[in-house]
Amino acid sequence: MQTSKFNLAIALSLAAIATFTGACQDTTAPTDGNGETSTNTGAEGLKLGSLTPTTGDLSSIGQNMPIAVELAVETINACGGVNEQPVTLIQEDSQTDPTAGGAAMTKLAEVDRVAGVVGAFASSVSSAAVDVAVRNQVMLVSPGSTSPVFTERAANGDFDGYWARTAPPDSYQAPALAVLAQKQGFERVSTVVINNDYGVGFEQEFIKAFENLGGTIVNKDNPVRYDPKAATLDSEAAAAFAGEPDAVLGVLYAETGSLLLKAAYEQGLSEGITILLTDGVYSEDFTQQVGTTAAGQSIIAGALGTVPGADGPALEAFTALWKEKTGKDVTAYVPHSWDAAIAMMLAAEAADVNTGEGIKNKLREVTSGDGQEVSDPCEAIALVREGQAINYQGASGNVDFDENGDVAGNYDVWTVNDDASLSVIDTVNPLEAL
Repeated sequence: MQTSKFNLAIALSLAAIATFTGACQDTTAPTDGNGETSTNTGAEGLKLGSLTPTTGDLSSIGQNMPIAVELAVETINACGGVNEQPVTLIQEDSQTDPTAGGAAMTKLAEVDRVAGVVGAFASSVSSAAVDVAVRNQVMLVSPGSTSPVFTERAANGDFDGYWARTAPPDSYQAPALAVLAQKQGFERVSTVVINNDYGVGFEQEFIKAFENLGGTIVNKDNPVRYDPKAATLDSEAAAAFAGEPDAVLGVLYAETGSLLLKAAYEQGLSEGITILLTDGVYSEDFTQQVGTTAAGQSIIAGALGTVPGADGPALEAFTALWKEKTGKDVTAYVPHSWDAAIAMMLAAEAADVNTGEGIKNKLREVTSGDGQEVSDPCEAIALVREGQAINYQGASGNVDFDENGDVAGNYDVWTVNDDASLSVIDTVNPLEAL
């Protein structure tokens, strides 16, 4: 992996980047002589947006995503921009809410006239945003909306190619978790999920995979699905832990999920039952929200979960840059956010036009195929400018989008420690259940 050219370019020009203390900062869109927002006809510089959750139920994971997108844009601008002009970035907070996220997507597409958007994270928000994107010919690349619904809709032709995601769908993650459950010796598992595209889609894929492995879903005929806006979840907790399961799968968001697990503990329901979790709560903010016992131990110590891993050729260089510029560790979905932005900028350069249609038409070309494999974004865009074919290898993975905009991947297995910290302890391959 070549990093010297990349690091030199960053060192020369990223000194001007503002410190990444705000998780979401809007960039004012260019205006014409009358003070009106200019439309993105492709004649002006490329405009990208981000639609990620810096507030709401997924903010504990989402707060670093817009920082990664901003860093990607600054990196490409340091290497000369796209189509000989700097890239403009406009950041919006989805608030982990479909209504707010849909409105923000409408602003990005119809007022700001962006060509592409990194987002959303919550599948429910992406469901609200994607139709707006398609209608306005804006390329939408999600770093983490994993619901299988998007694969189905893409296969039906609903998106006309204006959808992709850098994280694999739950048609992979749910089987990975089923494999983990089987390897732990669990024969009987109950489920409790947030009642949206993410939760229900994951639930259905897990049931299918776990039963294929010989397991039993205790509450299959009476699934527990909770309201994302619920204030209390005592009855849902009681229903989920009933029936003497070996483990309970919780497909949750952080704020509401912590309420549910705390309710289960306070009712004395969770003792002796392992809790299985997913990427939606992979955050120490979540474990701290759940709380501790009287002895100071995490209520959910020993819980196991899965999260899409990041193992791309660019990960080492990206991790070094991230730590240098933010002082933080790389968290879940940060590499996926970076790759979503980089891939769209490479596609626009390859298309030689700053439009969503151009990005759509070239996205797969620059991320897969027989072109030169390259992970350094500066080297990649230089090769594209020279007219050479490339195969971008990202930080999250190889970023090979299939015909439905999906990527494949393995999963990290994580556990909750006694002090509520998280540790990655293994990896699991979903193909063992498929």
